[in-house]
Amino acid sequence: MGAPGENIAGNAKRVLRWGVVATGRIAHRVTRDLACLEDAELHAVSSRSEDSARAFAEQHGFALSYHDTPAATGHRQLFADPMVDVVYIATPHAQHFEVARAALDAGKHVLCEKPLTINAREARELVRLAGERGLFLMEAVWTRFLPATRRVLQLIREGEIGAVRWVQADLGFPAVYDPTDRLWDPAAGGGALLDLAVYPLTWAVAALGFPAALKAKGHLNQDGVDVQTTLSLEYPEGAAAQLISSIQSAGPGMVTLSGTAGWIRTGAPLYNPRTVEICGRDGRTRIEEFPEDTEGFIHELRETARCIRTGLQESPLMPWNDTVQVMQLLDEARQQLGLRYPNDEVSSPTAGTGPTAGN
Repeated sequence: MGAPGENIAGNAKRVLRWGVVATGRIAHRVTRDLACLEDAELHAVSSRSEDSARAFAEQHGFALSYHDTPAATGHRQLFADPMVDVVYIATPHAQHFEVARAALDAGKHVLCEKPLTINAREARELVRLAGERGLFLMEAVWTRFLPATRRVLQLIREGEIGAVRWVQADLGFPAVYDPTDRLWDPAAGGGALLDLAVYPLTWAVAALGFPAALKAKGHLNQDGVDVQTTLSLEYPEGAAAQLISSIQSAGPGMVTLSGTAGWIRTGAPLYNPRTVEICGRDGRTRIEEFPEDTEGFIHELRETARCIRTGLQESPLMPWNDTVQVMQLLDEARQQLGLRYPNDEVSSPTAGTGPTAGN
């Protein structure tokens, strides 16, 4: 294993040198926030395309760019760069496992877009590898780190709305069908469940914990991709959550948490709320606001840097066990829906290294 973790841990002033894998829309958005960190150096980016890698590097100010060659993929060249301390992975879902594993094998700390992997088996393997290598690994569920989210959880802990008894959340939009787009491609992990349901699940688990039982109902299209799914979570003593994700219909995109003494409702979208409406024990309704100068990804990026510097392998705000258990819930939901992906059949060392890797 390389020495990035040993060199950085305990050095609060050390600038972290970042590598970014992939140059799609989410990579642009996260990198804009990454550039706002005073302790981050944009060192290298990788893409399958030379033009895409160079354009991304020039736009955001990266020192180097890597792209696929006959000898090696762009991301493996980036991982071989000894100057890179930590990598942010923004490839399509189905490639997360192979790319993150290669990064950990190369001794790099990893922040990987959600979902961390396609299934819980892959997630457990990455956690095992990070643990053995002494490296930081985190799923980039940015909602967990937002000021609004942390404030809501504080209010719940303080008993502002009593004991939470049910959670209702939705997230959906009418996506135009395009079988070549990753959202509609089973091989890329497409569908509403893996792309959107993570966010409603994040709120349900944060407020109620992990359920005793899960029931999933939904509709698969002709390609075997789920276009709309309802998850019903059941808890001891009757608490419940009703969660809907859809790529065929729009919704308000909010979450309501109802307790024995009041309720809390987020503004939209629930994955990045800037307002929270609260009706507490006094029966009065108030609104708290959470203005943001960045897109909001900066909070998970700061947490990543904090953990690496202090020698933590996992964040207490996004622990490995939570990632694995959420993936287990999604596995259960997919089993009930009859939804399977190629990654469920095999996770080989070469999976995802073809022409789509590191897009």
